[in-house]
Amino acid sequence: MERRSLGRTGLDLSVLSFGCGAVGGLMVKGAAADQQRAVARAIESGINYFDTARIYGDGESERNLGRVLKALDRPAVHVGTKVWLRKRGDVGREIAEEMDASLARLGLDGVDLYQLHNPVTRDGRGDSVDPRTVRDEVIPAFERLRTQGKARHFGFTALGETSAILEVLDAFETAQVSYNLLNPSAAAAVAPEYPAQDYDRLIARAHAQGVGTIGIRVLAGGALSGVEARHPLGMQNVDPIGSATSYARDVDRGRRFSVLVERGYAESVIEAAVRYVISNPELTTTLVGLSTVEHLEYAARSARKGPLPTEALELAGAIQGEFVGQER
Repeated sequence: MERRSLGRTGLDLSVLSFGCGAVGGLMVKGAAADQQRAVARAIESGINYFDTARIYGDGESERNLGRVLKALDRPAVHVGTKVWLRKRGDVGREIAEEMDASLARLGLDGVDLYQLHNPVTRDGRGDSVDPRTVRDEVIPAFERLRTQGKARHFGFTALGETSAILEVLDAFETAQVSYNLLNPSAAAAVAPEYPAQDYDRLIARAHAQGVGTIGIRVLAGGALSGVEARHPLGMQNVDPIGSATSYARDVDRGRRFSVLVERGYAESVIEAAVRYVISNPELTTTLVGLSTVEHLEYAARSARKGPLPTEALELAGAIQGEFVGQER
């Protein structure tokens, strides 16, 4: 599988990465044997980055990934996890404690990538964090973890308000970016009336600053599968991120891309969605969420087919243009 450089980190990651989150659910609620088989198959397929977080199953994802990596004799893969600040006072102390707890669950002395998971907004209300807190408190705490050898590199999940995200972009080495067929704005300019959050070419901006990008929501939380039904292991209610205001609307728009299948550019919309995001050479890798080993194998086969041809990308763009002016 193709590998790309993760910005200025120096890490080379497979274009497809293993998401251990709760949306797919395999690494949170799956059977232990299936979890181990999936991770082993991923490594055999050339996948070398595994992404988890404490909030995925309240630590279950980290525990399960740690158990599997130990059973597989610590394969040479990269591991990233995240901190979700609960904003209970001392940010630096909370980050240090959360790091130690994550490492204990993973059974590791350090991780390759540690990421701020909270959204970034101007006012920092609710669960979000404001740019000043990021620069004055989060980044210094992360640097202390680097000095202690607990994390090699640092990033953030680039969700929240676009202007606030762009303000802190240069403070990090990596950014997780919402990017898919339903919302191309992280890579291309969109009309003001496009029914999705405008991420203002975030991927290109990150690339110009040497910030590695990790695609998230490649399937829009499952909406680009074309069905509303959820796998029993997955989250049964998925709020859209950066796209429509309802999952059902995302599913409806996602079905429009079946023309890519009808014209022979892909065997399914799922394949088209995976190949669409890896067609952007400035995106380092994209995470895929999983409910089964079969989901993994299908995504890996899709990624190995490489980028979509130019004609397919132009057709996808034309379909996206038809969404302009529609209700979000």
